[in-house]
Amino acid sequence: MKVALFVPCYVRAVAPQVMDACRKLLQHFGIEAETPPGQTCCGQPMGNAGYEANAEHLKQRFTRIFEHYDTIVAPSSSCVTFVRDRYGDTFKGRIYEFCEFLHDVVKPASLPGEFPHKVSLHNSCHGTRLLSLASPSEQNIPYFNKLRDLLSLKAGVEVVECERPDECCGFGGLFSVEESQISIKMGQDKVRRHLATGAEFITAADSSCLMHQQGIIDRQKLPIRTIHLLEILAAGL
Repeated sequence: MKVALFVPCYVRAVAPQVMDACRKLLQHFGIEAETPPGQTCCGQPMGNAGYEANAEHLKQRFTRIFEHYDTIVAPSSSCVTFVRDRYGDTFKGRIYEFCEFLHDVVKPASLPGEFPHKVSLHNSCHGTRLLSLASPSEQNIPYFNKLRDLLSLKAGVEVVECERPDECCGFGGLFSVEESQISIKMGQDKVRRHLATGAEFITAADSSCLMHQQGIIDRQKLPIRTIHLLEILAAGL
């Protein structure tokens, strides 16, 4: 299988170690991966703000770079959702959020290495409600969580979920800029619930949620850290 890695803007800027984890995992499973040069933003910030026409050149650039690949993966639920929903049929069925790709396509039975820590699992809004990475609490359906399934493959990990496990952390992209005070309060509430679990780490599949919560942790000097779920899965590889 030949895979193209789409590197989201904010991951490149604030969490490049997540892309290292992506490459380690793909290599471990024998999957050939390319990171096409020249890629930039998919246009999500402008599109979500109502300026889709201004993002058209980004859409055309993204399409030109990735249209020849059968499979594209990215560690970002919101970016993947944007491309699926706003790009028509061009990439439907062949662009995946990275954890979704691991769980649904690769389907690993085990992972080497260990991560002997207690982690509180954060279920992001886009991942839970738009990519079905977990069961939304507002729907009367049996519980499932693909992220928890993946973490169960790593020795030593103790996984807990906080009160209101799929409530928004308050980041929400432009929401955190336009409604900063509400965003901060939501983030503080979320981090407090993670702290109450006694976990050492907050983990999630989205660097944006972790970035928001880490900022609150740093400002308040709280005894917990954030780590991307893919970093846990890649530990020891």
